[in-house]
Amino acid sequence: MLLNLTIMGKTLFHKVWEDHAVRKLPNGQTQLFIGTHLIHEVTSPQAFGMLGDLGLSVKYPQRTFATVDHIVPTNETLEPYSDPLAQAMIEELRKNCADNDITFFDTNTGMQGVVHIVGPEQGITQPGTTIACGDSHTATHGAFGAIAFGIGTSQVRDVLATQSLALSELKVRRINVSGKLGPGVYAKDVILHIIRVLGVNGGLGYAYEYGGEVFDRFTMEERMTVCNMSIEGGARCGYVNPDQTTFDYLKGRPYSPKGAEWDTAVERWASFASDADAQYDDVYNIDAADIKPTVTWGINPAQAIFIDEKMPLLDELDSHDRATAQEAYEYMSLTEGAPIRGQKIDVAFIGSCTNGRLSDLEEVAQYVKGKKVSAHVKAIVVPGSQVVAKIAIEKGLDKIFSEAGFEWRAAGCSMCLAMNPDKLIGNQLCASSSNRNFKGRQGSPTGRTLLMSPVMVAAAAITGEVTDARELFNQTATIAAV
Repeated sequence: MLLNLTIMGKTLFHKVWEDHAVRKLPNGQTQLFIGTHLIHEVTSPQAFGMLGDLGLSVKYPQRTFATVDHIVPTNETLEPYSDPLAQAMIEELRKNCADNDITFFDTNTGMQGVVHIVGPEQGITQPGTTIACGDSHTATHGAFGAIAFGIGTSQVRDVLATQSLALSELKVRRINVSGKLGPGVYAKDVILHIIRVLGVNGGLGYAYEYGGEVFDRFTMEERMTVCNMSIEGGARCGYVNPDQTTFDYLKGRPYSPKGAEWDTAVERWASFASDADAQYDDVYNIDAADIKPTVTWGINPAQAIFIDEKMPLLDELDSHDRATAQEAYEYMSLTEGAPIRGQKIDVAFIGSCTNGRLSDLEEVAQYVKGKKVSAHVKAIVVPGSQVVAKIAIEKGLDKIFSEAGFEWRAAGCSMCLAMNPDKLIGNQLCASSSNRNFKGRQGSPTGRTLLMSPVMVAAAAITGEVTDARELFNQTATIAAV
């Protein structure tokens, strides 16, 4: 009798999982070794405290890297900060890092910034590894072909103590975006569209593998934008297979392999890419030509429409979506069936771990040069890291933004989460390049958020209302960036 010994191909997710599996636990979970651990000032103090209470030390301090981002103010750089809580938290992180010999990208290093921007730009984020951080947007690092999880404070403690986590294996959904994006359509529009069509719970129990011609052409920063918001679609993580674009980005970075080790690393990294015959639990295909500039209108990222669409009528929605939409319309003070285009805004925010990278700022700067922010709009630009800020200033981008009426700030999370002075006031409506439009997300319990690409934010800032940037900026050719 002939036996069929054909071995089916594996996805990157399963390859990385198997490579980092320590053992199967009695409850069915896997004890997974964490190759890289990233920490910041918000979720780590309690974890270090729990470690001390247990009399434990950091197992592999060389695998943990720290920075400050969430609570650090962007409108002042001299310490002590005006906010005593921010000062106390940064001092606590300094102490914990010094006591445990952990590398800390402090504000005086020139390398501080949003943790999900610092990791890649320093070459700490690498393919084929597992990455954990006490922040939900850790999925960003999956752009490099890593499996990256956001974790809670008790899990931060576990990684510090054991360099491992107890996790359940995920299913894998392949999302193909094929064809060519139209003019003025960016990576942010791609991920907002994916979340819109699959839903905020569509990825529960899944890892998302992004592929297709659009992702093959995307820069690393574009891939990071999409992977960043995987969590908004319910996925535990999201990733893109590593390729030459990945390797070119990492080469020469401070923490990237050097010399002969580089060639060995690239060969190993490439081996983690999903096999051509890999089996997926689900495959979803999207035609890039169908995607247009996208704006959210509600209180979760799936409540989104194209700029030329009208907000949905309640009667057209199913019962579950109808209830959520009704809540959204009441909170957002918007009207069903009305266009989102023309909606007056009060604040414009360009920044965050989703869209605070150099390419985001470069792309916007070319369009706002010589223009002016509307008189009634408060507009701020927050570079995602000190490295991004330095390069942007060298290129004169800060002057372009300032002359256009934007406030140029220091690196940090800023108005994305608003755990700092950058907050909405009252029921202000903000055009934001960040990642969440939840109730009260931007610092005011009644503040309202419209998510969109940085270029769309800039268009809204200049006109004072939600605007089709393609028309305002005469975008007649496909432009690669953000």
